[in-house]
Amino acid sequence: MSGLAEKKTKEYLDKINKVNKELNIFLHINENALLEARKVDEKVARTGKKGRLYGKVIAVKSAINVLGLIANCASLVLENYVSTFDATVIKKIKEGDGVIIGMTNCDEFCAGGSGENSVFGCAVNPSCPGRIPGGSSSGSAAAVAAGLCDMALGSDTGGSIRNPSSNCGVVGVKPSYGLVSRYGLIDLSMSLDQIGPIAGNVEDAALLLDVIKGKDERDTKTFAGKEIRLENLKDKKVKIGVLKIKGVDKRIQTLIDKKVAEVVKRYKWKMEEVSIKHIDLAVQTYYPLVYVEFFSATRRFDGRRYGYKIEEKCGEEVLRRILGGSEITKAEFEGRYYNKALEVKEIIKEELEKAFEEYDCIISPVVPSLPWKVGEGDKMKPEEMYAFDALTIPANLAEICAISIPAGKVKEEKEGIPIGLQIMAGKNEESMMLSIAREIEKI
Repeated sequence: MSGLAEKKTKEYLDKINKVNKELNIFLHINENALLEARKVDEKVARTGKKGRLYGKVIAVKSAINVLGLIANCASLVLENYVSTFDATVIKKIKEGDGVIIGMTNCDEFCAGGSGENSVFGCAVNPSCPGRIPGGSSSGSAAAVAAGLCDMALGSDTGGSIRNPSSNCGVVGVKPSYGLVSRYGLIDLSMSLDQIGPIAGNVEDAALLLDVIKGKDERDTKTFAGKEIRLENLKDKKVKIGVLKIKGVDKRIQTLIDKKVAEVVKRYKWKMEEVSIKHIDLAVQTYYPLVYVEFFSATRRFDGRRYGYKIEEKCGEEVLRRILGGSEITKAEFEGRYYNKALEVKEIIKEELEKAFEEYDCIISPVVPSLPWKVGEGDKMKPEEMYAFDALTIPANLAEICAISIPAGKVKEEKEGIPIGLQIMAGKNEESMMLSIAREIEKI
């Protein structure tokens, strides 16, 4: 008789085999998943001890190394690259008795906000088919939404976990910068990237985050962090800052305002509108940093050590960022634009830190507009697509934590389109953020 881990893994594998061809969510299935699950069950039976992730089946974005699995970043450059080691987060998941089921689709090298930049085709958004799942962690959010795993890992540079979580109607967390080790992540931008969990509810997201967090000697930016605890806040005095930015679709803003009003009414929390002076510079600040750091990171894909030379095999968006980064780093600019972006990054960081001296959290929509229909991105200008992350980028620049939780649906052409509510909290305040999120989730 099979144990819990093996039973659940088999159920998910059977479902994936039936629907993945149509949904295009998984790029690579772990062929040893059942065997690994069986070993977990045997270990639990033998020792009588269960890891915190026992019985949990987890999907992984194809930009995170898992020993023996293909981590191709949805690119022809690394099409057949088999990981030779486990990322720190994967090591912790396995130590916690979690089972890795496979590698999920994403925007190529995590460059994109729609999921359409995968060279293997866009993953289907199971919550509103025909529309983009969001990106770059498109497959991870879609896998959770489609019920193909319990949890998933994504990476977030400027909204790449929260954006698809909002579009697919699931929960996605961007941890504080340094709370989770990036060792083993094929990174897009070293000063902004964070690995984080995607799940069907706040409690599962908190569990996975607590398992993977912590100091790692192989990532010098990491810190131990506080234990993540979900507290009952319904009778506590919580002060919410509501951030409103021009350009947000009225239907989305109305839905968020309604949800906040319900929260304030039920829990008697205090709410005020908050203004962050330079937040409208977030997108302009973010992209010079990403272009330069992405250009630097991709120099290792030279066709000599593994894969192909990136400029010869990559897609349009990846090439745009490489060329942009190359141009910005030319000697005649002497780092002028990159350093100026770093200065503004610090200003935005200081402004948000000051806001958190007064508020327990800041709430906003996750995305300013509805996810477009698959294929329509080809008609959009790059700056129009980049604006889709205008509300999520500030958290990355400020190195704070943020979460997307389902806020409801907007009716569009007779279909309901999921909308996410974003909660931001101060650095290393994941427990407060997740506790607030859970209380809102109950409404």
